[in-house]
Amino acid sequence: MTGGLPQPAAPEQEGRQLRTTAREALANLRTVLELCLAGELKCSATTGRPSATTIRTVGTNLADGDFYPDDAIAAFAWPLLLQSGGLAKLDGTRLRLTPKGLAALRKPPAEVVRGLWQRWLTHGLIDEFSRIENIKGQRSRNVLTAAKGRRPVIGAALALCPPAEWVGVDALFHTMRQHRISPVIARSERALWKLYLVDPYYGSLGYAGYGDWALVEGRYTLAVLFEYAGTLGLIDLDYVEPAGARNDYRDNWGGDDLEALSRYDGLTSIRLNDLGCYVLGLADNYEGPEDATIGSSPVTVLANLDIVATGALPAADRLLLCAYATQTSDHVWTVSADSLLGAIDSGRKLSEFTAFLTARTKHELPSPVRTLVADIERRAAALTDLGHVRVIECADDATAALLANDRRLRPLCRSIGGRHLAVAFEQEQRFRKALLKCGYALQAAGGADTPPR
Repeated sequence: MTGGLPQPAAPEQEGRQLRTTAREALANLRTVLELCLAGELKCSATTGRPSATTIRTVGTNLADGDFYPDDAIAAFAWPLLLQSGGLAKLDGTRLRLTPKGLAALRKPPAEVVRGLWQRWLTHGLIDEFSRIENIKGQRSRNVLTAAKGRRPVIGAALALCPPAEWVGVDALFHTMRQHRISPVIARSERALWKLYLVDPYYGSLGYAGYGDWALVEGRYTLAVLFEYAGTLGLIDLDYVEPAGARNDYRDNWGGDDLEALSRYDGLTSIRLNDLGCYVLGLADNYEGPEDATIGSSPVTVLANLDIVATGALPAADRLLLCAYATQTSDHVWTVSADSLLGAIDSGRKLSEFTAFLTARTKHELPSPVRTLVADIERRAAALTDLGHVRVIECADDATAALLANDRRLRPLCRSIGGRHLAVAFEQEQRFRKALLKCGYALQAAGGADTPPR
C-alpha cells in the first residue's frame, strides 16, 4: 500500500473533504445515547432500520453534521450500532437504552466505541451490501453470503493499514486481493448472475468482466469503511461527492444511466488513527481527548435556578440540560421541582445532573439549587417501584401472616397489608413450589385453578 499525504485535489474535486473523525465520533456517541434516553429514536420493528424522522433527528445533532448533507451515512449507522452493541433495544418501534446503554453514558467513550465495533462485527443488524441499492437482485434466494462472515474480513484489512498514514482505497483493494482478504459477496458464479444493474438480463453481473471485484467486494468494503469504521471514528476520511468519482462500472449495461454505483463511491483514501489502533487491538490504550467539551463550554448556574450557557454547547450537553430543566431561551434553562421530578420519572438520576453542572461550572452550585435537588431526592426516595407483581389474596390475616413469615416463602413474597401477598413475576414458579411444600396451592378467583405461568 502507498502511504503519505493525499495529493492535492484536482479541479473536478473541488468538494473534496479531509475529515478527522475520532473526536466527533466520541461526541456523537454521547449525543445518540442522550437522544435514545430522551425517546427520540424510532426504528422498524422488523428490520431495526431507523425511520426517516430518526435519521433527520440524528443528522441534525451530529457534531459537524453527516458526511454528506443530503445523504445519511453516520445518521443511518448510529441507531443500528446502538442495537447491535446491546446499548439499546426496541420497545415497539421506539429505541430504549438498556442497562448496558445507561452504563455507557458513564464509561470512557473510547472503551464504548471499541465494544460497539467488536459487537457489530458479529451482531450487525443488516447486510451492509443492501445499502448498495443500484446493484439489484439481492433479495433473490441463495444469492448473498452471510454478512456475519464478511465483516471480520474488513477488520482484518484495516489492521493491515499503517497507522497515521493515508492509504488510497484502490491501494487497499490491491492489498486485500494480494493477501486473499476478500469479503466474498455472491455464494457462487450462478448466484452472481442474479445480481444486476438496471436490467436483470442485459445488466447481469454474471457476464465476464461485469462483476469485477471492485464492483462487488470493493463496494461492500467501501460501505463498511465509510458507514461504520468512519462513523465510529476508527479512520480519517478523504472523500468527494460520489457522482462521477468512480468509473469502473460505466462499461456495464445500464451503467451510463447511473451517476454513481453507491453513495460510498466518493471515498478515495483512509487513515487509521489512534482510536482505530486502540479499537482494533493494535494499541493498548487511547489517550485522545475523550471529552474535550468539559471546561471548554462552561455554563453558569444562578441562584434564581437559571442555567446559562456561556458558549456554544455540544448537542449532548443541550439534550442533557433539556432532560432536567426547561429551556426558556437559546442559552438559558430553568430548573424547577417539576422538571427534576419529570427527569426522575423518565429514569434519570439527579446525581448525573449535579455531576454535569459541577464539571462545567467555575463556581460552587448556588444554595437554592442544592436545596432543591436535595428536596427532590428526598421525595423520590419516599417511593420505590418494585416492578410488576402477582397479588395473592389469603382467606384471612392469619394465613397471610403465616405464609409471609415462613422460612421458605419469606424470600419469595412480600406482605402488602391485611390478607394480601405480592409475588414478583420472576419468583412465581419458586413461590408455587414452596407453597406446595407448605401444604397450600393457588387457585384463581372463583375457584378455578390458576394456570402456571
